[in-house]
Amino acid sequence: MDSLTLLAKPMRAAIAAVAILFVYFTVLAKLARDWWTDENYSHGLLIPVIIAYILWEERRRLIEVERRPNVVLGGIGVVLALLALWAGVTGAELFVQRISFVLLLASVVIYFWGLQLLRLLLIPLLLLLLAIPIPAIIFNQIAFPLQLFASRCAVWAMELFGIPVLREGNVIELLPRGALVTQKLEVVEACSGIRSLMTLVTLAVVFAYFTYPKENGALKGLARLRTYGFWRSLIIVVSALPIAIITNAARVSGTGILSYHYGTDVAEGFFHSFSGWVTYVVALTLLFAVGWVLDKASGLMHLRSARGRGKEVSGSSVQRWSVESESIGGRER
Repeated sequence: MDSLTLLAKPMRAAIAAVAILFVYFTVLAKLARDWWTDENYSHGLLIPVIIAYILWEERRRLIEVERRPNVVLGGIGVVLALLALWAGVTGAELFVQRISFVLLLASVVIYFWGLQLLRLLLIPLLLLLLAIPIPAIIFNQIAFPLQLFASRCAVWAMELFGIPVLREGNVIELLPRGALVTQKLEVVEACSGIRSLMTLVTLAVVFAYFTYPKENGALKGLARLRTYGFWRSLIIVVSALPIAIITNAARVSGTGILSYHYGTDVAEGFFHSFSGWVTYVVALTLLFAVGWVLDKASGLMHLRSARGRGKEVSGSSVQRWSVESESIGGRER
């Protein structure tokens, strides 16, 4: 009976996994296809590999974590996830269907193993969320302002170099050197920077996770919110937003300046692809630099606090020695 009891939960979890794959097979197939065809979310192809690596690295903690199944909370989550799936299928909304998959995974973990195990799986679930394409209406609301910002930065940089230029929305009109007819540069959606924004935020989460200070890893609950590791991770992830936007604006600005000197053909072909890779490298370097600066600043603060405690200890020791010397001298007299 004991052996049957031990095998019961793994068997139920395996049956649940098979059922989830069966129910969500079409949803996952369409998601994989979007990762393959949509360049804005091509980083999603790496997410399963990264998640698998995280799970392998954390396998010991996942095995040793205290299990407290919460059937009620997990059951409610499963019901809500299935209702969201039904609503997404009925309304032909892929985003809702995919979000329901993440909600179902989290609910199943709570149902069989509890909140403690879910806490260890928050980063893999977050990475999966970041790989889900957002609805087109929200995507356009983000992309178009980024297009306008990049075009404004390009015009400002070109005017700084004395280049005559005219902007209408996200279209830049200029007269290349030696040309007789004005030409137009359009900052299209692909140049808005949203692609690098999505990728860089995901990489920032991965970078913050794998460089999380070990001394903060043993803390639990709200205690983690007061640690250096938590705020370091938060700053790294948040800094990915301005880094991605600014580096993309610099790329568009450089393209505009080169278009004036060498024609608008430089905005296409090899240079366009090459500048995109350079932008990624620069953005990643800046992201790593943020982590390096935070670590250096934290090290200096710890060093100063250690020196301060050392001075207090030495001062109290000297004071104690002088008091003891006075008492000994008094006894001698």
